[in-house]
Amino acid sequence: MRDTPAASALRAGNYQSQREELAAVFRWSARLGLHESVANHFSLAVSDGSTRFLVNPDGRHFANMRAGDLLLLDSEDTATMQQANAPDATAWAIHSAVHRNAPQARCVLHLHPQYATALSSLANRELPPIDQNTMRFFQRYAIDDDFDGMGLGDEAERLSTKLGKQPVLLLGNHGVLCVGETVALAFNHLYYFERACRNYLTALASGLPLSVVSAEVAEKTARQWDLFIPKLASRHLQEIREILDREEPDYKS
Repeated sequence: MRDTPAASALRAGNYQSQREELAAVFRWSARLGLHESVANHFSLAVSDGSTRFLVNPDGRHFANMRAGDLLLLDSEDTATMQQANAPDATAWAIHSAVHRNAPQARCVLHLHPQYATALSSLANRELPPIDQNTMRFFQRYAIDDDFDGMGLGDEAERLSTKLGKQPVLLLGNHGVLCVGETVALAFNHLYYFERACRNYLTALASGLPLSVVSAEVAEKTARQWDLFIPKLASRHLQEIREILDREEPDYKS
């Protein structure tokens, strides 16, 4: 089916500053090796009700992503997958469901990064507080233990209800989904959650006893993180964009 004029106009929306921020984290995720082939997907709500959102087009490598490549979709448009340039089916299913059912999740980043996915594959998916990075997420992430196939249809709808108010959802046997009110916050959660998983699994692989702090110390440290994160996230994305402005300025095009 060919695009209708309304659908074409929707995808052609501007939102240039939002497009540039999202394109920047696509590029940086590729640099960090967090992406997987031409799969995985990021989205950003641009309407007050979170139903209209930007998302990566099907088959575009993260390292090649440009602001102008991003599709502008409406989660309430049931004809999206019949239109030209339709997004990846799992991207549409998961992100449209999250933006409909969890409107506080303005930016939604879904990946299968090495360490978070490894943790999601263990029988015990808990992340014990063994260092400052793991303590950041103490009682601040959700776990889905009911994997039922790729994120399509009913599975996507189910996943969208599991997040609650948490910034991170560890998808059992699947990967991770990180959200935030801004691109900067969502990406900072993703960056540090993957680091936390890496630290934990590396320590676990040593075979030596883990030094797990008390719940009191873990919560104290997490609360300190809560105060620090907004400024850190904003500055992190600002610095990423400064590097990309110098080395890969086409991400803004």
